[in-house]
Amino acid sequence: MILQGKKFNFLGDSITEGHGTSDWATKPYHQQLKANAGLAEARNYGIGGTKIARLQTVTDHPFDQDFNLRAPTMDKDADGVVVFGGTNDFGHRTIPLGTFEDRDVHTFYGGLHTLCLYLIKEYVGKTIVFMTPIHRLEEKADPNNEVSRPLICFIKAIREVCEYYSIPVLDLYKESGMHGNIWAWCEKYMSDGLHPNDLGHEIIASKLQKFLERL
Repeated sequence: MILQGKKFNFLGDSITEGHGTSDWATKPYHQQLKANAGLAEARNYGIGGTKIARLQTVTDHPFDQDFNLRAPTMDKDADGVVVFGGTNDFGHRTIPLGTFEDRDVHTFYGGLHTLCLYLIKEYVGKTIVFMTPIHRLEEKADPNNEVSRPLICFIKAIREVCEYYSIPVLDLYKESGMHGNIWAWCEKYMSDGLHPNDLGHEIIASKLQKFLERL
């Protein structure tokens, strides 16, 4: 894919919004991608704390505005959409993982199916890709929470659902070279064990550019 002059929408959580970077206007991965690849537009639809799946009770708080609620607000003239989420679905321990057969937006599997189908319909013929969450400081399930599942379960769900719809996945869980629970990497790329810094976003931008150019 030739990226020069293309318009992309980036749907995500706090990492996409810019948390962890020194300048939200220029340092998030999508803005670095825009500068490096010559995108015409890189639209930031990231909101911190948000999830792909929907809470049982939704309020007006920004944290409750899940990806499926916000996807229809994105500009429709995009040449491509990048979805980067799932870490909050795991981390907040409020979203049931569900199963592949689920189509209920209140489970993670169901939320993924709903989002994929919406994006395919609205951006038919355009480029749609997902990125998996990166490794974080804490990835285990909470043994005192019956809803909680390990992060790897959410990673596998993204891989499985996207494969079903033939949506390409940049697997940052495998390939980012960052890990919030390994001190040397954490200190260099993500000081809080979750949000990449400027250098971490530079790595994501580089990997995403190469990934998109291969499509």
